[in-house]
Amino acid sequence: MSRLWSRYGVRTLAVSMLLVGVAGGYFLGEDRETQQSGINAQIVADAERAEFQLLRERNAAHKQAMAAQVAAEQEATRKAAETAKAAAERARKADAAADRKKREQRAANAPAKPYDGPIPASCNEYSGNRAVGCALMLEAGFPIAEMPCLEKLWTKESGWNPKASNPSGAYGIPQAKPGSKMSAYGADWQNSAATQIKWGLSYIKGRYKSPCGAWTYFQNNGYY
Repeated sequence: MSRLWSRYGVRTLAVSMLLVGVAGGYFLGEDRETQQSGINAQIVADAERAEFQLLRERNAAHKQAMAAQVAAEQEATRKAAETAKAAAERARKADAAADRKKREQRAANAPAKPYDGPIPASCNEYSGNRAVGCALMLEAGFPIAEMPCLEKLWTKESGWNPKASNPSGAYGIPQAKPGSKMSAYGADWQNSAATQIKWGLSYIKGRYKSPCGAWTYFQNNGYY
């Protein structure tokens, strides 16, 4: 009897232990699934955070690139405007210079208005070096009607000043260049109005025929 009970007890104990093991395995398996599920959820959450961070970084980089592009476009527009303004200013100056040159050419090519003012009755109407010039002009064979042209010509050139000089080397009342040319009419050419006037009248006669011819040329060219 005791032996039979012993067998029955052992068998019962074994079955009980088996059931306990199965139950323990079930709970252990369920716990592993729960843990794995939590791990997977954590991985997904980490991935989502990483993706969100990546999107933020890309968005920031895109904004920075767009800002740089806008700044570059604004700078290019500014430089283009400055270049266009400078080109327009150069064109304006070139046009102004061309217009000025055309006006000067027209003035140079325009025929000089002949002298039609009053004719002096005699050299007494002049004084100083002009009176000397008038007398010497008549002596050189020119009529009194030429005196107004001679007066205007040398007033423009030197103001009838025998010591008038020019950086170009011209000197005296007729602005001889060089002044030493006038020494042919006298050693006192540097100071004598009469010596300078004689040379000047000779120069005018040889090149322009008359004082009015020299004055006409001067009006067209600015020199004689």
